[in-house]
Amino acid sequence: MSAASFVARTGLAWALAATLPAVADIGQVKTRKGQVSVERQGQRLPAEVGMKLEAADTLKTGADGAAGITMRDNSLLSVGPNSILSLQRFEFDPTTHQGRFDAQLQRGTLAVVSGRIAKQSPQAMTVRTPSAQLGVRGTEFVVATGD
Repeated sequence: MSAASFVARTGLAWALAATLPAVADIGQVKTRKGQVSVERQGQRLPAEVGMKLEAADTLKTGADGAAGITMRDNSLLSVGPNSILSLQRFEFDPTTHQGRFDAQLQRGTLAVVSGRIAKQSPQAMTVRTPSAQLGVRGTEFVVATGD
């Protein structure tokens, strides 16, 4: 491969990479206390402050655990002790604020201050529990479910 061909291909690769959206980053862990982990693609990872979250991640907190999460649309999630929260779907267009946010609280507690997705379209955010599906109708809510 000639030097000119290499430069052209490298430039094209960088240009394409710059136009692709960041696939993985839907939010991040802002605070963590006690035992908190993230299950991702069959692996269990320790949740550290600053950790980027991906769609389909599941957060688990221990008896002494809690986590604060900021999503890309500025939704704030607070996960309490002994909780399991699955971030099932997150899509967000920062220009139009359109998107979809679906989560499932399998166990524990979750407090939410909704972000731009729910403010733009309240029905676009749902939280499921083992016994109910909640649609967002306000900007703040708390969900608790038993073991």
